[in-house]
Amino acid sequence: MTETDQPAGDEMIADLEQTSAALGRAREMVGRRVIGQESVVDLTLISLLCGGHALLVGAPGLAKTRLVEALGTVMGLDANRVQFTPDLMPSDILGAEVLETGADGTRTFKFIEGPVFCQLLMADEINRASPRTQSALLQAMQEKRVTIAGAERVLASPFHVLATQNPIEQEGTYPLPEAQLDRFLLQIDVDYPERAAERDIMLATTGTEDAQAEAVFDAAGLIKAQGLIRRMPVGEAVVEHILDLVRAARPGTAEASPLVAEDVAWGPGPRAAQALMLTVRARALMDGRLVPSVEDVAALAHPILAHRMALSFSARAAGRTLDGLITALVASTLKVDLAA
Repeated sequence: MTETDQPAGDEMIADLEQTSAALGRAREMVGRRVIGQESVVDLTLISLLCGGHALLVGAPGLAKTRLVEALGTVMGLDANRVQFTPDLMPSDILGAEVLETGADGTRTFKFIEGPVFCQLLMADEINRASPRTQSALLQAMQEKRVTIAGAERVLASPFHVLATQNPIEQEGTYPLPEAQLDRFLLQIDVDYPERAAERDIMLATTGTEDAQAEAVFDAAGLIKAQGLIRRMPVGEAVVEHILDLVRAARPGTAEASPLVAEDVAWGPGPRAAQALMLTVRARALMDGRLVPSVEDVAALAHPILAHRMALSFSARAAGRTLDGLITALVASTLKVDLAA
């Protein structure tokens, strides 16, 4: 029996059940502010539970900003927002040292913190900033610290980046490099709501009152939940399914699926397997289960792999899509039909 198979103790089970109940309340509170995007809300909460960052991809007006604001309230986090533009500089995000003159005439440098010094940072339309500015977030996202004027400064704990990207307007944008995309735990596609949900949105947001969210967690509670997620048991079968899926998606390797041989230019690295190992636990806990299953792996395949793979030119020219490829990979490696 491997360590991942070890059963949870009574105390841990009680903690898991308590956290699962709190997550249900958090989901309900965010749902008051963000209507008709249940899957998006769940995936974003999963990202926070795992201590990761998320990239939300969707057209304007789909409540991405509203979602981040609601999450800041519900999770009890200090939230900041940065609107990324082509002229945004790294110092606009990280902060800078300014020369300050005292009452006695002496001059000293004083550090003015940028918006990155928070617990939940919304990077709005991140692909509109230049690569130089985008790279300013790389160290912050990976190491939870930044280097400014030769000095390292530790960021708040917990620290999460929720970035948005508009897939429609590509003129004047800078595609995120692979290294930065890999820093995002999940890519969350934000689609248009169903008709009934859009009706509810229309009625809820055009009246005299707007539903408000209330805090369910605080920073300490979220950190505790993140530690609990890492202690959840994962069965050996689920571990093997994760490896099967990730390794099958890498072209040019011995375990590559025939589906990716000519259609994939580059595939997911080890971070994809690490991300799946964490997120399947969080998804199971949100559903009130204490152990993840292969269905969790299948459900999270798209958010985990979509930004860690790229189609080859010939595949794009033939009209094939990454979504279709991932669905086929899941069906062939996990024996789960996502199209059903």
